[in-house]
Amino acid sequence: MDNHPKISVLMSVYNTEFHLVKRALDSVLNQTFQDFEVIIIDDGSVNDAEHQLLNYAIKHENKFTYLRHRNCSQAISINRGVEISNGEYITIIDADDEYKPNHLSLCLQEMANADLIASKTETIIDQEDDYYLPDKNNLKNLIHVDECILFATLFGKKEVFLNLKFQGNYAADSDFYDCASKIYKVKKLDLRTYVYYRNIPSSITSKMKKQNSMIHSYVQSEN
Repeated sequence: MDNHPKISVLMSVYNTEFHLVKRALDSVLNQTFQDFEVIIIDDGSVNDAEHQLLNYAIKHENKFTYLRHRNCSQAISINRGVEISNGEYITIIDADDEYKPNHLSLCLQEMANADLIASKTETIIDQEDDYYLPDKNNLKNLIHVDECILFATLFGKKEVFLNLKFQGNYAADSDFYDCASKIYKVKKLDLRTYVYYRNIPSSITSKMKKQNSMIHSYVQSEN
């Protein structure tokens, strides 16, 4: 692996089914832009007795680095991935999503005029209300996913990720972007080259939907 790739792609994995993780990783391998490394941070998964993910990482060790630690959270896992990354730029992919083939190349083009970008997604849903999430500024309100800053669409200079750590709170991705906007040049784009799945029962996003529903129900009960 090149010790100084242009881009470091970070993936935190916790008990995601291997076929979904492989789909995500394959989508990175199939990028039109190939000067990247992938850092997989296994956040203490206990569902892979056959070590399929480790074996897959070994198969592609020219591109992949595999790191495992006890379960601590996606935020901490990504922060740790940033610390060991070698790329000039950092981005993320969730273990149950995927990139379109031109995702990295188009994101990289935007770096001529920005330090950090986020983008809208091609969002895969089962029903219309899957498009909506609680607004971090007022949890009683729901906003469309296009209005949100999504963790895995962030792409920026390594300096930004080193200086601003992810926290483990609700809307940590949006908070990160807001903090960056006070120091760096940021942009929200309509690329839609990140495929965001909100229709997989066991996925990160489905768990988030349940969490968001609980938050929304709690707020309504308090008012």
